[in-house]
Amino acid sequence: MTRRVRRIAIRGIALATLLATVASCSALGGKEQAPASDAASSSGPVEKAKITLGVLPILDVASVHVAIKQGFFKAEGLEVDLKVIQGGAAAIPGLVSKELDFTFGNWVSFFAAQSKDAAKAVDGIKLISDGYQAKPDMFLILAAGDSAIKSPADLAGKTIAINTFKNIAELTAKATLEAANVDVSTVKFKEMPFPDMQAAVQNKTVDAAFMVEPFITRAQRAAGQIKVLDAASGPTDNIPIAGYATTGAFAKENPKTVAAFQRAMAKGQAAATDRPTVEPLLVEYAKVDKETAGLVHFGAFPTTLDATRLQRVVQLMQRYQMLDKELDVKPMLIQPSGS
Repeated sequence: MTRRVRRIAIRGIALATLLATVASCSALGGKEQAPASDAASSSGPVEKAKITLGVLPILDVASVHVAIKQGFFKAEGLEVDLKVIQGGAAAIPGLVSKELDFTFGNWVSFFAAQSKDAAKAVDGIKLISDGYQAKPDMFLILAAGDSAIKSPADLAGKTIAINTFKNIAELTAKATLEAANVDVSTVKFKEMPFPDMQAAVQNKTVDAAFMVEPFITRAQRAAGQIKVLDAASGPTDNIPIAGYATTGAFAKENPKTVAAFQRAMAKGQAAATDRPTVEPLLVEYAKVDKETAGLVHFGAFPTTLDATRLQRVVQLMQRYQMLDKELDVKPMLIQPSGS
């Protein structure tokens, strides 16, 4: 072998060794081989620093206000612009039109929209954070104190206010009414915002209203309205209520933003279990007095997304013909990195 040929051979061996070393490093967890979603969402600045989030003026979203107040979003590089919505169903068009980047909403509305491909143009609905889970006395059907309606049986043939049709309120109302031997086909639901329900009951626009906190406590204290049915009992005991969603398209284009939102919300959810933290915020964003804020019944603020728990809502929806087809919740979930 000539000296020139020997030099070429040595260089070839060195190059092959170098390439093998690089490939080995990548295979052992080097950056180039990391899953795209994990690598994209785990570090670096967010793609969209100012986000628009749909919320309702109810206790369920206390974790959002806690996260803003305590700087959890700011620490993640996010500025949150809140937009008040009437309910989860009303938020879906906002997600599709990109007026909302994220939204709070009840699981029923999210699942129904996904089943109908309502967000197909934006790669479907993706669930990114749990929000609220039922506990006793925080999901009530109320009637006027001077009404003849005193028990669930008295709701047969009556009109009940709900914030939006075919949502978690309608589902749980039907399930618990049926459990109380009420023919739900005779019950009429009328759509209206939560803040309007107390007056609607008092002026007989409706016979009863499905309320959440802080409107339950305010209606009981200010107007003497009475509990007729706890819609989070019996077949709906501890039912998952609501959470936070975005679209598949937004999540794909903004993985770091989604991951930052999830981290801030996890801290907010954990902090929202502390009453002294939440009560003054209710006075601010829900516009209730301090005494009412101190009496509201809290639900649970889960800190993890659980497909099995959420599938329970789907099963109830199927029972009451609120889904057009079978739906598996798991593909809708975007789990926080590291979970």
